[in-house]
Amino acid sequence: MKISEKLIEKYNIPVPRYTSYPPANYFHSEFGEKEYVEAIEASNSGWPQNISIYVHVPFCTKMCHFCGCNTQFTRDTDRMCTYMEAVKKEILMVKKMLDPVRKVSQVHWGGGTPNSLPVETIRDIMDTIHENFEFIDKPEIAIECHPAMLDEKYTEQLVQAGFNRFSLGIQDFKQEVLDNVNRDAPKVPVKEIVGWIRSHENTGVNLDFIYGLPFQDIKSFSETIEKAVDISPDRLVTFSYAHVPWIKKAQKILEKRGLPEADEKLRMFLEGYKILTENGYTAIGLDHFAKANDELSVALKNRKLHRNFQGYCTRETTGQVYAFGATGISQLEGVYAQNGKVPDVYLERINKGQFNIEKGYKLNTGEKIVRHVITEIMCNEFVSFEETARFFTISVSDVKQALHFEEKQMESFVVDGLLQMEQGSVFKVTDAGRFFIRNIASKFDPNLTNENKRFSKAL
Repeated sequence: MKISEKLIEKYNIPVPRYTSYPPANYFHSEFGEKEYVEAIEASNSGWPQNISIYVHVPFCTKMCHFCGCNTQFTRDTDRMCTYMEAVKKEILMVKKMLDPVRKVSQVHWGGGTPNSLPVETIRDIMDTIHENFEFIDKPEIAIECHPAMLDEKYTEQLVQAGFNRFSLGIQDFKQEVLDNVNRDAPKVPVKEIVGWIRSHENTGVNLDFIYGLPFQDIKSFSETIEKAVDISPDRLVTFSYAHVPWIKKAQKILEKRGLPEADEKLRMFLEGYKILTENGYTAIGLDHFAKANDELSVALKNRKLHRNFQGYCTRETTGQVYAFGATGISQLEGVYAQNGKVPDVYLERINKGQFNIEKGYKLNTGEKIVRHVITEIMCNEFVSFEETARFFTISVSDVKQALHFEEKQMESFVVDGLLQMEQGSVFKVTDAGRFFIRNIASKFDPNLTNENKRFSKAL
């Protein structure tokens, strides 16, 4: 698929990534521990009823220059294990406030580098979760892993701990790219690592890549994606490198080494998209891909795809997210709550029996409507104001009022062939429009009319 230079120039502007609505830069410090406790109690009667558990490991043994995550460098195993004891305490603190009939549908370990921990520590936390919660049938229990720190025995022990999905942060197969972003390459071929995982029944594999890094070009990134297709993961992600040096100072190093221009960066994605879709993968949202028989592909086909801070999921497996660990963000029905980012402060507060909430945000009814509409566009590439009105038991007029909606906001997308609009209330993203889906979503966001916050560019 060819995207014109004119469209690239027109739409390559700063817009939110919409992993949440409102975005995280709207969270504020007036939201604290008291508000979080109230939100946990209220969440028992909220939607969805399922529980998603997120465990954040804020440690890496080596810092990648591209990283935008909240993480710290350490190789002190004792420090990491002491931190995880506090995570276990926090889980039990929240558990006391949850309705025991509710079930866990997702567990996700992220970071940082979760597999920098001793596997015994991970198993201890997982045992705590299994002992204190009921699970739905076929829950997704996932862990992000740095492939350079995996061996066959460690992988087997993670499966024994209950993990059934592994996300391997490959980023690129080209050694020069990895060297220049300060990332270690796997010690054994990725295909062999995937083989270890698949030797166990009912395990899924995701491979994660980043485009837009120094020393990447269209040819090299295409070769990386072709190699990924040969490995044949169940799911694959091609993340656009988000350059935010005003937040992450280390990213300035990459400026000196040369970042691809927006046009070449988009061509990388388009070539990757072409290779993947021609080899049986379904495009999920902007940057995810799944095999045609994967539950995410089936959910998209049926317009039942959803997304929370755990990532893409189905409406059946999604849950309200309860996050544990420094910097973790809980995503309850009407509230976001973020733990403080400093592990030592987190440890001190949890050991005193206090939550370490640094900031958060409580949504009003209008913002919940906006969030629903943006989620539908970002996930299912389709939204109907009539269906939205039925979901909230309100009128279409109420939906439009919450969005501050005017048809003329969408006209340029329709003219440019990025969006189909019917009667000003039904919207379907076209194949070309998928590449500008953040731009389309932003037009449903009334907060952007007077926006003064900074975001990464769309492409």
